[in-house]
Amino acid sequence: MSGLQKIAVTGKGGVGKTTLTALLARIYAQQGRSVIAIDADPAGGLANALGLPREVVEQLKPISEMEELIYERTGAKPGSYGGFFNLTPRVDDIPDQYSVVYDDIRLLKLGTIDVGGSGCMCPESALLKALVTHLLLYRDEVMIMDMEAGVEHLGRATTQAVDAMLIVVEPGRRSLEVAGRIRELASDLKLQRLYAVGNKVRSAADRDFIAAHSPVPIVGYLSASVEVIDADLRGAPVYEVAPQVVEEAQVVLAAIEAKVQESAS
Repeated sequence: MSGLQKIAVTGKGGVGKTTLTALLARIYAQQGRSVIAIDADPAGGLANALGLPREVVEQLKPISEMEELIYERTGAKPGSYGGFFNLTPRVDDIPDQYSVVYDDIRLLKLGTIDVGGSGCMCPESALLKALVTHLLLYRDEVMIMDMEAGVEHLGRATTQAVDAMLIVVEPGRRSLEVAGRIRELASDLKLQRLYAVGNKVRSAADRDFIAAHSPVPIVGYLSASVEVIDADLRGAPVYEVAPQVVEEAQVVLAAIEAKVQESAS
């Protein structure tokens, strides 16, 4: 059994990080592992990528929008600033109580926080940070987190619990520039196991471009796929309709596991 337990997936919007997150979650579930997938991207498309039926998706509410829960746990109303509230709220029951389980994968949606400044602390962010800390440090299952292009949900106390952060990139300069900024943010947090996955690759030239400009080591590539686009349009699970991409994701996962084991030895 692999020692790889906690994976964060990030990258510029639209590069395919949600697709990769869904593929990795499904691969681990097929291996018989207990999996929790965390949707921490404001775009919030992980439920669809996993193929959850609409009636199941409707049961899933972002934690950041649960005003009564936030008030109960922190002692302050969402959106309030400058007052007193609990910075270490109880969160251990949240993953099981406020998630949905479908096809052997537990899905939890964090949601986003609309604040004026990135460093702003409010009851919502206190609850989410405590929740992510709990997920990383105290839960046993494989956790795969679909993040926006940054490290906002991580902190210095939790980065060492992240076995690997994957930056999804595509053959384009903007995507790779964003990857460079993510690397800088991760470096500030002392997060060292940082790898790139090339997506939407059409040719050897695309691979060469990514290889020449990636700011972090590359662990594999996913092909540009009509099936993936079609799955997104139909709300179908990528795992079931794009077999080539699934095989490529399995190769990526094996490469990540090898890298992590190598760095640990």
